[in-house]
Amino acid sequence: MTVKARAPRIGTGKQNESMSLSLPSCLWSTITISIGRTGRKRTARLALAALLPALLAGPRVALAQNQVGPVCLTACPQANDQLLYFTSTSLLADDQHLVFLSDRTGQPNLFLRDLATGRDRQLTFNTEGYLKSYVYFDGQPYRGFGRASVSVDPQRGVIYYLQGRQIRAVDSSGRSRLLAELPAGQMTAFTHVSGDGTRLCVPTTDARALDGDAQLTAAPAYSIDGRVQQENLASYLRVYDTATGKELLCQRVPKAWITHVQFSPRDRDLILYNHEWPSDCGIRRMWLWDGRRHLRLRSEGQGRSRADWTCHEMWERDGSAIIYHGSYARGPGYIGRVKPDGSGLVEIALPAAWKRYGHFTVGRPGWLVTDGCYEQADDPPGSGGAWISVLKVDWRAQRYDWQPLCRHGSSWKSQDAHPHPIFNHAADAVCFTSDRTGKRAVYRVAVPGKLVPPTAPDLKTTPFRQAAAKTM
Repeated sequence: MTVKARAPRIGTGKQNESMSLSLPSCLWSTITISIGRTGRKRTARLALAALLPALLAGPRVALAQNQVGPVCLTACPQANDQLLYFTSTSLLADDQHLVFLSDRTGQPNLFLRDLATGRDRQLTFNTEGYLKSYVYFDGQPYRGFGRASVSVDPQRGVIYYLQGRQIRAVDSSGRSRLLAELPAGQMTAFTHVSGDGTRLCVPTTDARALDGDAQLTAAPAYSIDGRVQQENLASYLRVYDTATGKELLCQRVPKAWITHVQFSPRDRDLILYNHEWPSDCGIRRMWLWDGRRHLRLRSEGQGRSRADWTCHEMWERDGSAIIYHGSYARGPGYIGRVKPDGSGLVEIALPAAWKRYGHFTVGRPGWLVTDGCYEQADDPPGSGGAWISVLKVDWRAQRYDWQPLCRHGSSWKSQDAHPHPIFNHAADAVCFTSDRTGKRAVYRVAVPGKLVPPTAPDLKTTPFRQAAAKTM
């Protein structure tokens, strides 16, 4: 039996009735309940009598029938397979070809799976281990495959990645070429290709930030952001022509450790970027380069603080705004949205009891998928979320509908075991990574076209209060 659950529609600055169904479940399943107009009171009394302790525990969850469960897409049980980082799609435009990372050769390499035939094609043939970078601090300096470097041009079927200091491209048929070479003394992170396929952004940072050429065994013990600030180190937004390999831009950003870059889907001259692990994350995490200026996208005021945690910024698919999430320094978690010029900022508080770490990524306008926040009483212990959930957000009304789809079962024991869920291009399914069997694999679960309406509204429990929305 497969789970499909939904939390109540939640407004902002108001009390909300809430309940929680905490029932015995296996990894992918839980009980299904539907309550219609006929017999609602009787069914509600039975549920309340049987489940009173759970009903008092948290938000109301309405469960629905006939949800198809997660399907494993990769088929090498002795290997670790995983999605690319969430800032890049892992699917070509037809949603039938999956680009994924695998260690099935004994080394990290890229593979392409035809989801219709089940056939895999090896795209890279790395034998040199993996590259030192964010977030693979224990990699080899300037040598090996860049596990954090891969980005996909889905329309043209071209995948970009780093091999040592080389910037390389490989197409879906396996044809590979050298695009450019990075300068010495620079550490790298996640890359991004523009929507029209003509530009590739590769962020680099002065190597001193990651202890230079030293071979590390883990992340440095010192504050990387602190070193960058104290020693006036810099990051660079490097933009390359994907046809010629010519470097078109090298924009120095002083006192910044940049690890995430994303072109606007609408305008390749707009680059969203971050400051990683900053001491004042609430105001220094999110930035936009518009070709002339560096724009701060979140500032203090109206309940926002530099001490807030802000993370995982991402463009909406139409480029109209940027979504992000985090938690207030003295309050609950939140989801947020801001326009590229910094205007129109809206933040919506999440239930105070939902404290699980996760990511939020975009689908159709107003739709998000996440691997965090939502909790049930019988979830396994841990700081990371246990569920893959979708939510439909009405930013104007500052409310959302939230529907858990399934438990993902991943351990969160490493960066590679983060589920990092993404919608497919049709936005009717979600792909995610899980090591539920002991080895990582890529899974897919269907997304309902319409969220399940609330059930049992007459069951009242202790309501939770939301913090007021923050707007700018």
